[in-house]
Amino acid sequence: MSFFKYQNGAMHAEGVALAAIAAQVGTPFYCYSAGALRAGWREFADGIKGMNASICYAMKANSNLAVIRVFGEMGAGADIVSVGEMRRALAAGIPAQRIIYSGVGKKASELMEALQAKVGQINVESTAEIETLNAVAGQLGVSADITIRVNPDVDAGTHAKITTGRKENKFGIDIDLAREAFALAGRQPNLKVVGVAMHIGSQLTSLEPYRAAIVRVRELIGQLRADGHRIDRFDIGGGLGIVYADEKPPSIADFMAVVAKETAGLCCELTFEPGRRLVGEAGVLVSEVILVKPGAAKTFVIVDAAMNDLIRPTLYEAWHDILPVRESRQDTATIRCDIVGPICESGDFLAQNRDLPPLAAGDLVMIRSAGAYGAVMASSYNTRPLAPEVMVDGTRFAVIRPRPTIDEMLRAERFPPWMEPAKT
Repeated sequence: MSFFKYQNGAMHAEGVALAAIAAQVGTPFYCYSAGALRAGWREFADGIKGMNASICYAMKANSNLAVIRVFGEMGAGADIVSVGEMRRALAAGIPAQRIIYSGVGKKASELMEALQAKVGQINVESTAEIETLNAVAGQLGVSADITIRVNPDVDAGTHAKITTGRKENKFGIDIDLAREAFALAGRQPNLKVVGVAMHIGSQLTSLEPYRAAIVRVRELIGQLRADGHRIDRFDIGGGLGIVYADEKPPSIADFMAVVAKETAGLCCELTFEPGRRLVGEAGVLVSEVILVKPGAAKTFVIVDAAMNDLIRPTLYEAWHDILPVRESRQDTATIRCDIVGPICESGDFLAQNRDLPPLAAGDLVMIRSAGAYGAVMASSYNTRPLAPEVMVDGTRFAVIRPRPTIDEMLRAERFPPWMEPAKT
């Protein structure tokens, strides 16, 4: 079911016209459908029925408090990669015991704060972190539940910048060195090793890499148990892809069937950490056309959203479908154009060489599948205020993160004392 569709010639998010939001909030803005968020969650929740499994939302995809709360109210835990994300999860109502702290580089102070908050699990990614965490737990007089993230050396077949499960990637401990790491962890008096974790990449559209990685980790679990370790949890991670252009990502049901088959008899509690799959297609970015600039080589449609608002196209060469907010007639001739922003960078584009209906100044466009790694990766480059975030639920909407004013941005900075104007 699509939660963004034309109604009477105007694009709506659920029961609210995007043009009506634009008139009140201004552009550019992000818009999330609460109905789409809930539908994505229910697909996962239905998929794990009958399994000893839990779901922790990977907050790095979209860490807006209202988005997190939608999932928390439905029973989600949270997969975090920073203390800031931990505080967001707690503020949104996620119980600490349902929080998993992942990440390749955690400072001792961050580990201490996580232990003080009593997070449910810490995914350790290096032998150095094992020793640091043991020392911190000892200072606090507590025992820390950990899993060790292993790198199964499986190519996820996705973009190089979002592949995480190969030997040349920085994440996890090489699977060939894992038994030594578990032995080290097992000797630490303040750590309790409870399981194994993995995550092989993002935007996966094939289940074969998952199957291959699970098989490798399952073999490791057998070896670890033979070594005397009690392995009760298997954190499978996330990474399932969504539709940006013409991808055909696997269904959650098919994914769970592969997991169930390859983990049968393993007697582990499973953890899934979806992020993009839950929020990606649930959000859009709405922008207004500033002007159309015909050129000798191509036509540029200059809009008020830019690479600072959505960096994926220039960072990952990512495709996002773009539609006019006002529906065009089916027989309307298209024009070949680049959709670009006003930032002073040649990489400031949202789409290149697209065939779109003719656009004019003042028209609104909708950039699809922008709910993941959109607002969270935005910046204020060129002193451009961050785009606000809006949530729609049925026929109501609200701003869930306002656009800062330029005065607010300036007030956040300080002159050093020697630059302050002299008092008269």
